[in-house]
Amino acid sequence: MFSVNTITGADFEKIILKDTDSHTVAEIIPSCGAILHAFMVLHNGKYLNIIDGYENRSDFEKNVTGKGFKSCKLSPFACRINNAAYQFEGNEYTIEKFLLNGSALHGLIYDAPFTVTKTWADEESAGVTLLYQYSATDMGYPFSYNCEVQYELKKDNALTLTTVITNTSAGNIPMQDGWHPYFGFGGRVDDLQLSFNSSSIVVFNEALIPTGELKAYNEFEQLQTIGNTSFDNCFLLKPGLNEPACVLKDDGQKIQLEIYPDASYPYLQLYTPPHRNSIAIENLSAVPDAFNNTTGLLILQPTSTAHFTTTYKITSLV
Repeated sequence: MFSVNTITGADFEKIILKDTDSHTVAEIIPSCGAILHAFMVLHNGKYLNIIDGYENRSDFEKNVTGKGFKSCKLSPFACRINNAAYQFEGNEYTIEKFLLNGSALHGLIYDAPFTVTKTWADEESAGVTLLYQYSATDMGYPFSYNCEVQYELKKDNALTLTTVITNTSAGNIPMQDGWHPYFGFGGRVDDLQLSFNSSSIVVFNEALIPTGELKAYNEFEQLQTIGNTSFDNCFLLKPGLNEPACVLKDDGQKIQLEIYPDASYPYLQLYTPPHRNSIAIENLSAVPDAFNNTTGLLILQPTSTAHFTTTYKITSLV
């Protein structure tokens, strides 16, 4: 059986999804960008949370950008927009919200307060649907749209995240979608093993903007220890595979994370923060700077929708 509960405390209001048989838990924070705050399993007799999150609401509000946008929804663009500027249908726009080294980063709703519109729990799953209505508040993106996020906890420690974008503007809008979770197992990522189903890396310039090139890359096609490898890269995933697109394994604790994006997320961005206690594994619908290079960019017509889905699964290897 599954359950769903809302816990209101001094810090976060949490939506708790739970598999009452396995005791697997997912925690979502509606008021802080609908972030995934925890994804916990009972492993070796104790709870293990694989999400690198925030200490409390104050930590989120003060440090969401400084701590690397942990767990944030990336919309209506992901990663970077070069010089914070782009052209769309003959008009020029400049993003205002958050700039780093001249580029706009990680969208406009990463800290938005979402509203819970639906919860459910039955024998098969527990879930919550959350909504944010973006109303053209940034002059660099003067288009309105609805962002609906659904979390569904299923059997076998599987958590599916579905995003539905609906164009509520009078005209077309450019759109890219992504997630920015940081994963870890309680130690340094150097000791973890990683694999991902890609043989191509998106070539970046010194400003981490795609050049338009793809290069062969197969270093992590098979599981291997991360070691001192540093990532801030985007990879094109191989299409049509039934196996996980990415595996992060803790061989010492005998547990691993598997990530299963559908075709709506053909790109995988990896980032190792300086502390190296977790690794960002980001599903993306398009490459960075997509508003300029248009690689993977969606153009949504009025009233039309786009769906993006990925699943995180924790597997015990004991």
